[in-house]
Order: sequence, then structure tokens, then C-alpha cells
Amino acid sequence: MSDQRSGAREAPGVDAVRLIDERLGAAGLLHKAMRYLFPDHWSFLIGEIVLYSFMVLIGTGIYLALFFDASTGTTVYHGAFAPLQGQTVSRAFASTVNISFNVPAGLLMRQTHHWAALVFAAAIVVHMMRIFFTGAFRKPRDINWLIGVTLLTLALLEGFFGYSLPDDLLSGIGLVIGYGVALSIPVVGANLAFLIWGGQFPGSASFEPRLYIAHVFLLPAALALLITVHLGIIMRQKHSQFRGPGHRESNVVGTPMWPGYALRATGLLFAVAGVLVLLGGLVQINPVWQYGPFQIWIGTNGAQPDWYLGWLIGALRLMQPLEIHVLGYTLFPNPFFGGILFPGIVFTVLYAWPALERRVTGDHARHDLIDRPRDNPVRTAIGAAFFSWVAIIFVAGAADRILVSVGIPYVTQLWFFRVAAVLVPAGAFFVTRNICRELRRRETHPLREWSGTVLRRGASGGFETAPADDPSTEAARESAPPRAR
Repeated sequence: MSDQRSGAREAPGVDAVRLIDERLGAAGLLHKAMRYLFPDHWSFLIGEIVLYSFMVLIGTGIYLALFFDASTGTTVYHGAFAPLQGQTVSRAFASTVNISFNVPAGLLMRQTHHWAALVFAAAIVVHMMRIFFTGAFRKPRDINWLIGVTLLTLALLEGFFGYSLPDDLLSGIGLVIGYGVALSIPVVGANLAFLIWGGQFPGSASFEPRLYIAHVFLLPAALALLITVHLGIIMRQKHSQFRGPGHRESNVVGTPMWPGYALRATGLLFAVAGVLVLLGGLVQINPVWQYGPFQIWIGTNGAQPDWYLGWLIGALRLMQPLEIHVLGYTLFPNPFFGGILFPGIVFTVLYAWPALERRVTGDHARHDLIDRPRDNPVRTAIGAAFFSWVAIIFVAGAADRILVSVGIPYVTQLWFFRVAAVLVPAGAFFVTRNICRELRRRETHPLREWSGTVLRRGASGGFETAPADDPSTEAARESAPPRAR
């Protein structure tokens, strides 16, 4: 036994903890945080990819903000990109091209920032799918589900604002579509669009700075706040976990924060950041100098929006030329149905789902053990149908590219996708429900079961394949180590 009188020197970590505790009384909190347990299932790492992508977004965004000029005022370009030499362009476009060609590591930062935005939105979607299909949105985590849906909403807006800033032809066309959708909102649409843009499209000189402030300050602050609250609620409620040996509603089986989980999370952070930087350095994305500066009389450049807005473009494409008029007033213009009603339905269902399921099933209990998708065939089938519905409309957003690449007539595609948007979700529901019921009944695991061929020595001394029902095959199957879940 040793104490201060023994003269033994304690570890630096212990001294640091004592220093903090003597001033803040935080030793108990730090000890509890260090011993917090995280489930070991791989699917829980998807949420971390969201966090780490956001960290890369913040880091690269700060660098880009040092050189970007958020102004639609004109200037004559005299940068390194020869085809633009001497042309009159907006300061926003000129600064974007200068970042790409003149600022050290500017192109790397731009492209890494763009790839991180794509991965950030994709990871949120995949993470929410994991939450939905495992039932992790149930009480008491329904609040965190609502925060997650809000995060997705803000991420879509943040991405749209971000790629609208350079004032190139791609961003200009996107803003034209956004302006038309805003105008289609019944009663208040025209006033709202004029308020946001500061006048009729392309808007006043104050619109670009407003866009910049929203993208660089307001939305990142809101996202950071929601992520912090999201993580705080998780720490307060503790993680959910799959059923398994020793897993109960009242405990968590997994890896403690320190040192195991912290080291693993640090490794994943560097892996995510490394992959994003590699993508930014090796895979070209959003080459605005090829699109050229936005001019209101140029209608198209063959470009497509980022993937997370493809489903909205698809909805606008698929909607038939329908408008609803009341007393000579266009109450619901055509863009309303694809640009407002469709995403409104999607996000209303996402926000309302925990309450809807609770009301239908009458399940008001607390759930810390989550389901496998097969454990609730109806929920899984509804999720598959809903996702396939959005996915079909998402693919329809690329109808013009399919026309150019494959040659399928555009109108033919529209009718195909309109029919598929009705039939595919229905088929996905029944197929998924039947598969889940069969998997639950048999308790089979197609991706984890043992597979292989057992050879045995025959009577003649050679080798032959043992049949599936042979005792040697059964023994091999039983003795094989289980595959990682």
C-alpha cells in the first residue's frame, strides 16, 4: 500500500485527474464517462461516420471561408484558368475558381469539403434506416429520432445552400428551381420568395451574403447544437443493444470508453478523414470552371444536382402538368406537388412514425433491447416499401442522363417510373414481409451460416464428398466458428 508519504510517484494521468478534481470536483463525472459502455455491433459505427464527416466539413469549411467572396458584384477574371481570362464574372464565381487554381491546397479543400457533405448526408440516411429497422426509435429514444429527422432536414438545406454559393451555371439552375418551388407555396409563396431573394429572381445583391451567412454560420451552428444534444441524450439514456447472451433491458454489454472505445473511435475518425481527403485529391467533383458562370438566359448545362436532392428533382419530373385553380386564382401550381407536397409527405411520415407505431401497437413500454429486422415483419416491410418509393422517384431524377447515356426516350421513362412508383413499393412490402416471416420462423442466418464441403476417405482409399446429412458434415458445421455479426 502506498500513499503520499511513501514518496511513490503516481502516473501523470492520475495527477491530471486529481488536478481537475481539486478545482472542479469532476473526478466522479470523468470516471463515469471513462467507464461508459458502447455496444460492439458494427452498425453502431454508422452514426460515428456522421459525426466525423461533420468534423471534416467544419475544418475544410473554415479554410474555404478565408478565401471565398460572397458577392454577386462583377469583376474581370485574371486568374490561372486561361479560358476565363478577361471575362466578366461575379466575385463569388471568380473566388471559387481562384480557390481551385491559385490558393495552396484550395482544390483539395473544396473537393474534400464537397465529398464530406455527400458522405455526411448519406451516413445520416443509413443511420436512420438502422434506427428504423431495428425499432431503436421507440420509447425513450423517440426524441432522438425527431432530432435525427431534423438533422437530415438541415443537412439537405445546408448542402443546397453550399453548392448554390459559387454562382456557377449548376448552382444558378438549382436556385431557379428553388425559386419556382418557393413561388408554388399557396397564398404566401410569392411574398416568401421575394423576401428570401430580396426581389424577383435572380434577386438583389443581398441574396448571396444571406446564403453565405446561412451556410457558414446559422446552419452549422444548428447542426452542431443538435448533434451535441443528440449525443448528450444517448449518454443520459445509454445505448440500445441487440438481444444476446447477458444482454438485458437494464444493462449494456460492450467496450468501455477508455481505453478500448476511444482508440477504436480515433482510428475510425482518421479512416473517415483519410478516405475523404483521398476522394478530394483523386476524384474530381463539381468542376465549376467547366460549367461556367451563371447567366439567366442559359437554360442547361447537362449537370445534375448532388445526390441528396435527386429525389426532389425526380418528383418534379414525374408530376403530370396538373394545377388546381380556385376562382381564377392558381391555388396549387404544378411545382407544388413535387417540390413541396412530396417532401412534405416524406418528412411528415418520418416525424410521425414513432407516435403512429405506438398508437397502432399500443406499445408504450421502454425498449433498451432492439429488434432484428425479421422480428417485426410488418414494420420492416413498410420501411422497405417506403424506401423503394423514394428510391424510384430518386432514379427518375436522372431521366435526362439515362436518355443521353442509354437512349431510352424521356417520355417513356417518365411513364415507366410513374407506374413503378406505385407497383414497386407494393411488391417490396409483400416480398419483404414474407422473407422476414420465413427468417423468423426458421431462425436462419443466410449471411452467417457455415458453408463448405467436407471430404472423407472412401473405402478404396481415395477421397469423396460427404453428403449434407452425413455425420461428418454435421460435426464440421457444429465445430465451425461463428461468423462475425
